[in-house]
Amino acid sequence: MPTPKPAFDDIFMELAQSLAKRSHCIKAQVGAVLTKDTRIISIGYNGPPAGTHNCDEEFPGVGCPRDSKGSCSLALHAEQNAILYAVKNGANLEGTTLYVTLSPCIACARVIYTMKISRVIYLDSYAAYKGIGIDEGVEFLRKFGVNVEQYIPKARTEVTQQ
Repeated sequence: MPTPKPAFDDIFMELAQSLAKRSHCIKAQVGAVLTKDTRIISIGYNGPPAGTHNCDEEFPGVGCPRDSKGSCSLALHAEQNAILYAVKNGANLEGTTLYVTLSPCIACARVIYTMKISRVIYLDSYAAYKGIGIDEGVEFLRKFGVNVEQYIPKARTEVTQQ
């Protein structure tokens, strides 16, 4: 009898959660994993562009300056980092799945849609984190046909073929 195996959704979300711990952001640590079928295409976490600075070191305790909406003015979001790295390395993102620990903001949602990512699995709500009434990014993606789901851990499944 085969040994029960974790579902890929569980594996990829656990990886996104681990990646979030790499973030130097004072306010939020977010991780992302971009996949195609059962393979990882790219990973990312929120933070400033490589080679610039680390917020927790340059702005200890308070974090980096905020923009007009109260968001970090210096960082890329985890989704952006994962997408940019994949594209930089020539990956075709059409039909991919993005696992992210915080649902996409509206700006990231536009990039996700433009890159033809077909599925987004998120752990926590951006709207709840920001204290706003609606997950604009989630609503945008759903409106334009992207499958968006809040992550719910799967029961271990038996795998008979791999």
